[in-house]
Amino acid sequence: MLDYPISPVSFTNVKINDPFWKPRIDINRNETIPYAFRQCEDNHRIENFENAAKSLAGEKGFKFQGGYPFDDTDVYKIIEGASFCLAVEYDEKLDHYLDTLIEKIAAAQEPDGYLYTARTIDPDHPHEWAMGGRWVKTPEHSHELYNLGHLYEAAVVHFEATGKRSLLEIALKSAELLLKDFGWGKVEKEPGHQIIEMGLCQLYRVTGDQKYLGLAHFFLEVRGKKAGKAYFQRHLPVLEQKEAVGHAVRATYMYSGMADIAALLGDKKYLKAIDTLWENVVTKKLAVTGGIGATHDGEAFDKNYILPNATCYNETCAAIANVYWNHRLFLLHGHTKYLDILELCLYNGIAASVSLSGKEFFYVNPLEWDGKWNFNRHTQGRQPWFECSCCPSNLTRFLASIARYAYAVKENSIFVNLYAAGTAEIEIDGQTIHITQETNYPWDGKIKLTIDSETPDILSLKFRIPGWSQGRPVPSELYRFLALSSESPSLLINGTKADLSIQDGFATISREWKNGDEISLNFPMPIQKVITDDKVETNTGLIAFQRGPLIFCAEEVDHTSSVLKIEISKEDEFVTEQTNDLGGVVILKSTNRQEQMTLIPYHAWNNRGNGEMAVFFKYHP
Repeated sequence: MLDYPISPVSFTNVKINDPFWKPRIDINRNETIPYAFRQCEDNHRIENFENAAKSLAGEKGFKFQGGYPFDDTDVYKIIEGASFCLAVEYDEKLDHYLDTLIEKIAAAQEPDGYLYTARTIDPDHPHEWAMGGRWVKTPEHSHELYNLGHLYEAAVVHFEATGKRSLLEIALKSAELLLKDFGWGKVEKEPGHQIIEMGLCQLYRVTGDQKYLGLAHFFLEVRGKKAGKAYFQRHLPVLEQKEAVGHAVRATYMYSGMADIAALLGDKKYLKAIDTLWENVVTKKLAVTGGIGATHDGEAFDKNYILPNATCYNETCAAIANVYWNHRLFLLHGHTKYLDILELCLYNGIAASVSLSGKEFFYVNPLEWDGKWNFNRHTQGRQPWFECSCCPSNLTRFLASIARYAYAVKENSIFVNLYAAGTAEIEIDGQTIHITQETNYPWDGKIKLTIDSETPDILSLKFRIPGWSQGRPVPSELYRFLALSSESPSLLINGTKADLSIQDGFATISREWKNGDEISLNFPMPIQKVITDDKVETNTGLIAFQRGPLIFCAEEVDHTSSVLKIEISKEDEFVTEQTNDLGGVVILKSTNRQEQMTLIPYHAWNNRGNGEMAVFFKYHP
């Protein structure tokens, strides 16, 4: 089967045990996922499946409850997250709960495979977005296929995690209906909200059946054949789109699906198209935190270089989709620039989206707040749930799967993509390699890796050298450091300094690795001032602060005067300080200002109550 030239190491073979990610992964498993399921119960998401089943059994009088017809996806996404958790650490109670939930989903599925509670509960009076019969005439308002995309992804993960086919059979039955109804000469419509393209590619991988891949390809090819709104990416055929426009989550889910087609069909036209779109985003439409989608108007990309701070949207789901897309591009190209964006999203835009308790969330991730505006889906600060809760449910599945991004393999090469304490067991070239990482990353840049190989052989280990450690906050000129550091990364093997020759962002060491070999990496982490391309007018004369992969911000709670009015001079000096606050973070403190300035990692903001926050500050050179 043709696939990505680079293969990620399965998350089940990677155990993360570091002070940054492990608490978040544990909280997601023990707190956020059970909490999210309770929210689905309390907010009628699960009841909708129960009522759809009753309606199919001939009972009358039920109505779809909830604000949106895509509420079904909250249940699917949390099932996916729970399945990831089961694969890592088995929980009999959770396993049984999923079995019961899947039985309810199966009962809500119509005999021919149709599954959409917003219509099935009361077909004569469905949700307003589901009117007009199946596969409604205005696909941009339909979420039938969006729901199924999330179902398919959850079904594959559940099957791979548990070996059970219960949810997978529901997905396959649904997909057979799509194959019957959609295609050239049949229903020639694109999904209203993209993701089914990725879901169908997952079904293809798990079954090997080419027809699912063909349908995914069709859903991309049919888009834009009849010109529609750019908001839905319907303005042009996908291969002719050169600028990221419209709803940011729809767009980046689509780009991820295009990457799957490029890999699974070996289609160079698709590869060229997503490369062009990536270049547009990274050079003109990316927030300093890795967020995308600059405007509340449509949760969408804005024009090139329009990147406001207070009014930006930067939806949590869009940051997650940005990781999906960049990871796929890395698997296609093998360059660290995609991993640099992935890491930026991980430690900033995504880590900020859930509170330290795991039970409060950001839908919107601004870079500045006056402490008053209802920026977060019409509310202030982090919220325990939303009527539209795509972001909290998306976080449950994403945080459970972070380990899948750490390592990858190609032929006799192992890629070390992320630095996090823990272990990995990697099958490569007929042998098993064990890697142990010890590090306090991202708080410092010292990493020790120990190799265990019972059968010494020549292998290439490829260590990602982060762009920020080479003077580049992002792989473009959109952001740059005000001054370059004189310190450089270093690499030692068994205590002996090795040549750090970098290609495609990786330092590659090829040798016969023996049991107990040690690699020491050191990435100096000076405090850096970040400036923005002059074309971004909102950031003219402003700077942000970065240390390692982390972007920093100032919060009202640490200051006596407004953080929105802070001005930085060239003479201002800052030092790092390790604290036990906010889960144990490194903060930046000024040493020579009349009023001391304290900067915390952006991902930690709004955990101590509401108040002003700023990432960018006026700078006097």
